[in-house]
Amino acid sequence: MPQMIFVNLPVKDLEATKAFFGKLGFSCNPQFSDENAACLVISDTIFAMLLTERRFKDFTKKEIADSAKSTEVILALSAESREKVDELVDAALASGGSPANEPIDYGHMYGRSFQDPNHHIWEVMWMDPAAVEGQQG
Repeated sequence: MPQMIFVNLPVKDLEATKAFFGKLGFSCNPQFSDENAACLVISDTIFAMLLTERRFKDFTKKEIADSAKSTEVILALSAESREKVDELVDAALASGGSPANEPIDYGHMYGRSFQDPNHHIWEVMWMDPAAVEGQQG
């Protein structure tokens, strides 16, 4: 079985957050979702557990960071092309997300970012496969 990652994120409004990511083409796995949590399927091995703040607090003794004022994590997703980077970020911005950082374009690497409605920062990156292969040699 391949290794998987489950990123847990606190959210203020679970239904609004699910609707936002639904507009970006992501679905939720109902088997791991209820009124306090939604399992956002990013790929076959990557999931984001969107947890109401009340449910999130069940997993930590620490305070939840106010993501409107501070950054605790930046989530980076790969994209298969520059066009796919633009499609996803443009959809996020049109669906209620906000810009996070300036786009980067190094020719062989291109990326843009957005904040979701809970102010979590998502970077979407494309890297030229030839450039990646050249780095490994």
